[in-house]
Amino acid sequence: MKHKKLYFFLFGLLITALVTNSCKKEKQNSIPTLFATGTWQLSSILESRYLGDARLDLDTLQCDTDQFFTFNKTDMTCTYTNFDCVPQTAAGTWQLSDTRLYLNADITVKDTTMAGTSKPFLNAHIINIGEYSLVLEAGDIQTYYTATDKRTIRRYGFVRIKP
Repeated sequence: MKHKKLYFFLFGLLITALVTNSCKKEKQNSIPTLFATGTWQLSSILESRYLGDARLDLDTLQCDTDQFFTFNKTDMTCTYTNFDCVPQTAAGTWQLSDTRLYLNADITVKDTTMAGTSKPFLNAHIINIGEYSLVLEAGDIQTYYTATDKRTIRRYGFVRIKP
């Protein structure tokens, strides 16, 4: 009789645990919060040129001007200050792709290219995001390319600064 009560108690405990853990959890996503907490300061830019998937060269781009990327979660706006060492503050909106692997920021910045302006983070691949670091790849990012496609990809490394 003593064993039956123990088995009944363990069975009840098992059912309770299953019911508690099987409840549908709310959709939780901390990535927008990571973007919008604080200001991101640019720490490095690596520019790689490719022919197909073969890297031709790698440059480290230097700038004496501090560059900042700021995201606002409530109205989904963003600003970038001093892009490409040009004194400016560009504003736009941002969102994440459905897979949360790409940042779509529609800011238009002045730059040093022949065109004079660009949207560098319109489709930026998120390589890493954490509490204190953010790495984005932008440029000629595409899923498929041929062996003769010339591509240039910039990797932006940011660190979070205290507000």
